[in-house]
Amino acid sequence: MTKTTGTAGDPPYLRIVTAIRRRIADGELAPGDRVPSTRQIAGEWGVALATATKALTTLRLEGLVEARPRIGTVVAGTAPAAPARGRPPTAADPEQELSLDRIVRTAIGIADAEGLPALSMRGVAARLGVAAMSTYRYVPSKEDLVLHMADAAFGEASYPPDAPEDWRGRVELGARTLWGLYRKHPWLAHLDTLTRPLLVPGLIVHGEWMLAALDGHGLDPTTLFDIHVLLYSHVQGLAMHLEKEAHTEAATGQSEEQWMDSRGPALRELVESGRFPVFGRMLGAFEDGYDLRLDALFALGLTALLDGLAPLVEGRRAGS
Repeated sequence: MTKTTGTAGDPPYLRIVTAIRRRIADGELAPGDRVPSTRQIAGEWGVALATATKALTTLRLEGLVEARPRIGTVVAGTAPAAPARGRPPTAADPEQELSLDRIVRTAIGIADAEGLPALSMRGVAARLGVAAMSTYRYVPSKEDLVLHMADAAFGEASYPPDAPEDWRGRVELGARTLWGLYRKHPWLAHLDTLTRPLLVPGLIVHGEWMLAALDGHGLDPTTLFDIHVLLYSHVQGLAMHLEKEAHTEAATGQSEEQWMDSRGPALRELVESGRFPVFGRMLGAFEDGYDLRLDALFALGLTALLDGLAPLVEGRRAGS
């Protein structure tokens, strides 16, 4: 691929903008096609991630590209005329409108579209069109920013006053609410572990809901918390694969189906070895291969957990 780099006097981000703009104009990148990510741009052009982010931000302001959650940045449906060279689109002074909420929402947008590894304080500033150090007036570090992001993202869902009254219905609603948030923001699942939980109000709200659903059934505090942790680990554990798959696909350029197809010879060798008869028989039962469906696995696992927990929860209450 021949890169169009613009004139030598252009700043690096504008040379990148010119090159990607030309690819779109020439039809090399069609509407809906994924454009290079910030990391791919940084590697291809030898620039910092902040410079790559600024280039993508300029293309977004021009209306040439748009960010789509869990997909990345793609060519927009229409391609408006590009502005004159060296003159990015004008807008109101972003420094006048800067706030913690804008910073957090912008950072969430980056993480949703490109994954948490693509997030940086400089990248957020570039996306907002402000000086690199401006964001530090509102949040002192990336670690603090991520906590604000998590609090805001988990806080996007709440529970209705007319929620189910039975423990099982309330627990199921809580688990499905969390699953929906992880589906919307896959990076959330990678922020904490069971041994080092994320202590932000937005997440504690969901924990409080689960604990309240299980409270009052004669469970001792240890058992109650164990059940809560078990349910949370089911939701978070499956959700971790949402971000991993999106990141792997972006890094390798291969979809899940393409990856499996490339492993066909190795899989056939295992099956034909005769060492794994049940494994081979199960694979042979699928006409088009096994379809791993995380949403279905979540629902199946949740039902199994609730069925298994019912005698413990309801038996304690009956005996109390």
